[in-house]
Amino acid sequence: MPRVVHFEIPVDDPERGTKFYQKVFDWKIDKWNGPEDYWLITTGAKDEPGIDGAIVRRSLGPGATTVNTIDVPSLDTFTQRVTAAGGKIVMPKTTIPGVGYLAYCADTEGNVFGMMQSDPSAR
Repeated sequence: MPRVVHFEIPVDDPERGTKFYQKVFDWKIDKWNGPEDYWLITTGAKDEPGIDGAIVRRSLGPGATTVNTIDVPSLDTFTQRVTAAGGKIVMPKTTIPGVGYLAYCADTEGNVFGMMQSDPSAR
């Protein structure tokens, strides 16, 4: 079955956007040497589960956004990191019974993303 293998995060200010994601998630972000402004994101080791992606200049007009959900070990810790890095919580921690905890956040560029802490005992 098809799976997500890449994501792109549209930003107005690539320097500000890359700093935000590096500060919150410790992702490695490098400018691509190709003909377009494109910053490649490495989210972890190749033998770990997950996908890599990119930061791109916003080109689809105001409000264009991609929402991806990111697995985190502690939702409380990472929502604090989001706000410390200049982001906002747009939907606070919500329990999904039998699954875990979910929150939606916005980065410094206005992009919304989810963060999920897995916990099968969540009620």
